[in-house]
Amino acid sequence: MEAVLKGVRPSTNGADTAALTAVVRDVIDDERARIGDGAPPRDVPELVNEVLRRLDDYRNAAVGSVINATGVIVHTNLGRAPWPASVVTGATTVARDYQLLELDRATGRRGARARIAEDHLVALTGAEDAYVTNNNAAAVALAVGLAGRGGGVVVSRGELVEIGGGVRIPEIVRRAGARLIEVGTTNRTHAVDFEAPLASGRARVVLRVHPSNFTMSGFTEAPDPAAVAALAHAHGVIVIDDLGSGALLDTGAYGLAHEPMPGERLAAGADLVTFSGDKLVGGPQAGLMVGRADLIARIRRDPLARAMRPDKVTLAAVALTLGLYRAGRATMDIPVWRIIAMPVAALRQRADALAAQIGEAATVVDLRSTVGGGSLPGETLASVGIALDGGRRSATRLLASLRQDAHIVIGRIHDARVVLDLRTVEPARDGDLAAAVERALAGGR
Repeated sequence: MEAVLKGVRPSTNGADTAALTAVVRDVIDDERARIGDGAPPRDVPELVNEVLRRLDDYRNAAVGSVINATGVIVHTNLGRAPWPASVVTGATTVARDYQLLELDRATGRRGARARIAEDHLVALTGAEDAYVTNNNAAAVALAVGLAGRGGGVVVSRGELVEIGGGVRIPEIVRRAGARLIEVGTTNRTHAVDFEAPLASGRARVVLRVHPSNFTMSGFTEAPDPAAVAALAHAHGVIVIDDLGSGALLDTGAYGLAHEPMPGERLAAGADLVTFSGDKLVGGPQAGLMVGRADLIARIRRDPLARAMRPDKVTLAAVALTLGLYRAGRATMDIPVWRIIAMPVAALRQRADALAAQIGEAATVVDLRSTVGGGSLPGETLASVGIALDGGRRSATRLLASLRQDAHIVIGRIHDARVVLDLRTVEPARDGDLAAAVERALAGGR
């Protein structure tokens, strides 16, 4: 052990001895297990290299970027929305330095946290005030908490959804200490269905949950938001609209179905609207809440709000992302919207160039991309990519080879071929993608 530790020290620039010793001990323990399984023993230089490799892995674990060639724009398994370049730069500065997080620059006294982001939300949605949490589930939980202990929360049966990760609306209501009141049926709910629980005085909140991650078709009907809001307000009941993915631009302008926008739901009578920061907004994971100033003030005072607040880097990234909307640069600078707005002709041109570089193993193909991330279910965009012929190797093995490349490539299999959708690949990564494909194909020859 001492020989290995001595060999490691010159390459570690004064790293903590206790930490180095622990890694050396782990390597030696693993080496004993290898030998016990019949493997030949390694010499000291080999063990030193193994220790140094593990130290490098610890320092750089899970920070590698991925080339997303799946065609899923907001890919939950790949970190959802990539951040705009200017947001990355700004957030890096904030992470590196001290920040005026809760200090008023003019007075030198403690100031409001996250005010820049909240001011942007007010301007973009027409709300009286706004609040930022660490994710949308937190925003919904805080909003539902306005019902108070034992207060009734009315929800249409068709909107008692699971929002991901096993988290379900009925459980959020119960954990908030409120009482769930179901109305309507799974496939059809009318505004009049809300009348009885509202008139009885049992309800304090109406919660509307936009089905952002699934669709229902056939004999279905959903109540008009304005009609429900008018009925609730007539009985002094708060209306909360959870939009899930959220959208600050009109998705209908890009060939997709129209996704309800926060400002539209506020105009239709919602008192609070909640949505995510890392889906169609295109920024970091956050919960964004807009609406009545008095309700937002109550939520700020909730002791649970502190447990659900984001850190300084997230707040800065949210503010910088929202600032791009106010500057009119969303489709230019925010990757999600730039990807959605990408013309098919530009994708085809890139596909032709990649296929020419890769050779006869690559074929240009027409594809359909999806938004993903629990946004616009069933909606697709025309796209173009390349399909790969792996020769004697199966598509599964070729796809695995691409995942193991230095430039990690994530694609999909269609008709027994690996397909790489260029809509979700940044043009600047085309060279890396071609190199990864060429290496993967060469490895199977």
